Amino acid sequence: MVPLAEAENEVKVTTQRLALLHLAFSKSIVDSLGWEQGKQLILDSIKLYSEYVAERTKQGHQGLPKYGFWERREGKPPLCELGKVMLEMGEPELGAMYCLIDPGKIMAADLSQKMIHTRCMILGHDECQFDTIPTTEKDREDFQKGKDWTHVDPIIDEFIDKA
Repeated sequence: MVPLAEAENEVKVTTQRLALLHLAFSKSIVDSLGWEQGKQLILDSIKLYSEYVAERTKQGHQGLPKYGFWERREGKPPLCELGKVMLEMGEPELGAMYCLIDPGKIMAADLSQKMIHTRCMILGHDECQFDTIPTTEKDREDFQKGKDWTHVDPIIDEFIDKA
């Protein structure tokens, strides 16, 4: 038996590595292609990632780990380990693009709805909170056709630099 604290730490380490991997790929893409083309390639990748996550969830695989993904804090909301790394690395825009996995995975499973952030740690809130709402025709069209679909999550869209 592994103590819960040790198991949580192992998931935390893996989650932090995932955040670093996202940032490394995203930064390399933007540095090579420029912001506009790079942003679109990252969005295309997050969409594909969303489809993979939705398919595995449909097959019965667990979506997120139960322990270690969120840092529990006494009397405060839990903190997302991914978001913490994105902020520590000074990459909130690239990090916020990762957060599009949340609306993306729901849309990939059921195009009529999306899960949006009502609060997002990367954007300066003290926690992440979500709401599931219907998609618009524009949400569905842009998501399906490989266009800029950041607008599906309004607070992330507002945050990401439109350079």
